Amino acid sequence: MVDIKISGRKVTVSDALRDHVQDKVGNALKVFDISPMSCDVVLRVDKNPSNPERKACEVTVFVRDNVVRVVASSDDMYAAIDEAAEKATRQLRKYKTRVIDRRQRAASARPAPVSADDLAALIEPAPDQDEDDQLVREKVIDLVPMTEEEALVQTDLIGHDFYVFTNATTGLINVIYHRKNGGYGIIKPKIEENEE
Repeated sequence: MVDIKISGRKVTVSDALRDHVQDKVGNALKVFDISPMSCDVVLRVDKNPSNPERKACEVTVFVRDNVVRVVASSDDMYAAIDEAAEKATRQLRKYKTRVIDRRQRAASARPAPVSADDLAALIEPAPDQDEDDQLVREKVIDLVPMTEEEALVQTDLIGHDFYVFTNATTGLINVIYHRKNGGYGIIKPKIEENEE
């Protein structure tokens, strides 16, 4: 059984909501016999009444050395939970095909694995949109060397616009990011250009 931690932001997590998350998200995770796996679910409500989809469900799955993160919004919390469970299933399928298959092909060339705690430290929860709320947070992360391709996969799996990593080839810090007009970009230190 997968350990699912459920919390609420600006919403009380009732027993009915908790049971629905355990049922829907739990079933989505049971399909994948991957160990170790744990999951954090955050239910939140945006106070802005002009937003028609104010209720959101954020699911973060820690699976082996990776993090899979999805968010779904709706005008109904139960619908948001259902959609998030479906998105998590799709992302976990992508994880199995892209990460596990690739890892099996390159098992001997892979550097030391990244722990789930290290990758979890890269995830910044989406701040609530209220003007009166301020979020100030410092992140300290341990970076493990990986290839640009592995960093690109991690960017997709956690659903962020960027990913910070240590380039396994050069040993320098790089940032891979989604470009607004499509595709990806990479930011490298100037010293790296001189070494190539």
